[in-house]
Amino acid sequence: MLLKNKKFLTKYTSEVQNLLSDTTTDYSSEILNLYKFIKETDKKKGKVIIFGNGGSAATSSHFSVDLMKNAKIKSLNFNEADFITCLANDFGHDNWVKKAFEFNTNKSDFSILLSTSGNSKNVINAANYLKRKKFNFFILTGMKFDNNLKKINPTNSIWVNSMAYNQIEIVHHFILLAIIDMIIGKSVYKA
Repeated sequence: MLLKNKKFLTKYTSEVQNLLSDTTTDYSSEILNLYKFIKETDKKKGKVIIFGNGGSAATSSHFSVDLMKNAKIKSLNFNEADFITCLANDFGHDNWVKKAFEFNTNKSDFSILLSTSGNSKNVINAANYLKRKKFNFFILTGMKFDNNLKKINPTNSIWVNSMAYNQIEIVHHFILLAIIDMIIGKSVYKA
């Protein structure tokens, strides 16, 4: 059993390393654009709003807190239980994220949407709202290259070429936290 698990871990590590390498190489321009958009938002005194469901919600929270605390850039995520249940109850699950953006976004803000599959209806509805209002936003997805979310904003997007949920989320998490360290200018600092 231990040998089997060790082989699994070795293979898994290799897969994640390859995904990280491929994604950061193939999307280096987009990663640098994401960095630039965040810096420009800060200069305009705007805030960075980030959202994802499930594991992507955890990534969103981590990124948002570190962006505010360590990089000193205003940030917001929609992970408060009372906020989610209120909007989902009043506007439905497919529309609550769109309503959250309606209530909290203005032209000086920059939004980031995460969806491992790129097919989460509530994230797609939010992206369509942001596009219709001509707000600046960025998308991180995985799974199928032509997923529905990526089609909404193909220029400002990063796609992870994998069908493995956790591995896609690891790459998204890595990219976002690497951008925070780029903003700070170092990877070792007092948190």
